[in-house]
Amino acid sequence: MDINNLRNVLQDFQASRLSLDEAIDKLKILPYEDLEFVKIDHHRMIRQGFPEVIFCQGKTAEQVATIMKSLAVHNHSILATRATEAMYAVVKAVLPEAQFYEIPKIIYVKRDTIEPDSQRFVLVMSAGTSDIPVAEEAAVTAEIMGNKVERVYDVGVAGIHRLFAHQDIIQNANVIIVAAGMEGALASVVGGMVAKPVIALPTSIGYGASFNGLAALLSMLNSCAAGISVVNIDNGFGAGRLASIINKMR
Repeated sequence: MDINNLRNVLQDFQASRLSLDEAIDKLKILPYEDLEFVKIDHHRMIRQGFPEVIFCQGKTAEQVATIMKSLAVHNHSILATRATEAMYAVVKAVLPEAQFYEIPKIIYVKRDTIEPDSQRFVLVMSAGTSDIPVAEEAAVTAEIMGNKVERVYDVGVAGIHRLFAHQDIIQNANVIIVAAGMEGALASVVGGMVAKPVIALPTSIGYGASFNGLAALLSMLNSCAAGISVVNIDNGFGAGRLASIINKMR
């Protein structure tokens, strides 16, 4: 439930279009709806400007579908991360408008188009092609949350001339997300080029000594470039959400 829905309920009650019991029925899901296996936070849209996002990993397809169906009653946009095609098939049966992004493994419902600020955009970069699935999770998250997003992929430090070919878009971005595995060096390089927030997104891509992204995470945390923040390994959603918050600040 968002602010407008809440206002409509209160106005309808004030104008006697809703009885007291009817108004209570509409409001009783605040602050959450208890479905036994899940307590859905319908109040999150009011508090944070975007509904609760479903983390699908570890959930059954039926559980994901039930949560998405409930969220769809009260929200215009819904996002589910770490989803599978099997989950999407079950969701699609109860929510035909749902869509699936295969590369980042995201199920989403987007009823209203939020017109993004064309002057402020989030730039999502990847060091390698193998980092794109995590980078796309960040990019799609930021897009669904109403931001203009640009992409520059496969510009890692092994061929640093590829990076320098994109100086204009890098300098014009408002927030930059840098997804990198291996040693995670791209975030430091980009952080040394710009005077704007850089969100370093370590990925689990790399050979054995990369320790499933730990090497990239530690490298990014130890970056000598100022203005870099770091999210968890493979946490594209967290990077996209943070970028969206920063991009919409005035």
